[in-house]
Amino acid sequence: MTITIEMVSRIIDWIKDYFKKNSFSKGVVLGMSGGKDSMIVAKLFADAIGKEKVFGIIMPNGEMKDKSDAERTCNLLGIKYTIINIQSAYNEILQQTKIALNECNIDKITTAISNNIPPRLRMTILYSVASGLNYLVANTSNLSEASVGYTTKWGDNVGDISPIANFTKTEVCEIGLLLGLPKELVLKAPSDGLCGKTDEDNMKLKYANLDKYIRTGELNEDIDQILKMHKSSEHKRTGVISFEPNLKNIFKK
Repeated sequence: MTITIEMVSRIIDWIKDYFKKNSFSKGVVLGMSGGKDSMIVAKLFADAIGKEKVFGIIMPNGEMKDKSDAERTCNLLGIKYTIINIQSAYNEILQQTKIALNECNIDKITTAISNNIPPRLRMTILYSVASGLNYLVANTSNLSEASVGYTTKWGDNVGDISPIANFTKTEVCEIGLLLGLPKELVLKAPSDGLCGKTDEDNMKLKYANLDKYIRTGELNEDIDQILKMHKSSEHKRTGVISFEPNLKNIFKK
């Protein structure tokens, strides 16, 4: 997909229209990670509904590698923001998880457990603040991450409105550049901010190869890893799976 200034304008108009239809919502709150996705989404909302209606929350877990970039982004966009350190809540949940697992004779906390707690904590904070402000929560996920499940279920992959969900990481960068955002921030290597590695290191594939496959179906050196991750993460894209008995449902025509 070729990203043009007209496409960017359509995204902004879509956001404007959504808020007109949902006039109960006074603004939007989103987590500011210091990465490109949150910066670009914040800019889209600032242009669509006004920067005074966009509230950013920076949520380090103790130390945060990209904290300065997150603050720089908020100041650059002119949006209000606050910093909430989740370390004490994280430590308490981790401790209680250990106690629960010990009851089942398991004494090991896996990397998946420790890495997935922070995104879910952050989403809890976003929804708590949004409820108090009567705001919506912005989702900052993109198509590339969703396609291979590089996201935390019920964490960074949820929200009320998601302007970049159907765009690849490459396309999101193009949107950022067309919005006039700093090139060094738009093109910096993506990182989850959890383990000190880049996204590509963690996924063991290149975004360029993933994005090309998504749009063209053309095979490349990363195809085995792409298909493996896509298959194993299906549950993240389908939500809750429930049994449906063959009974009458008055809501279904």
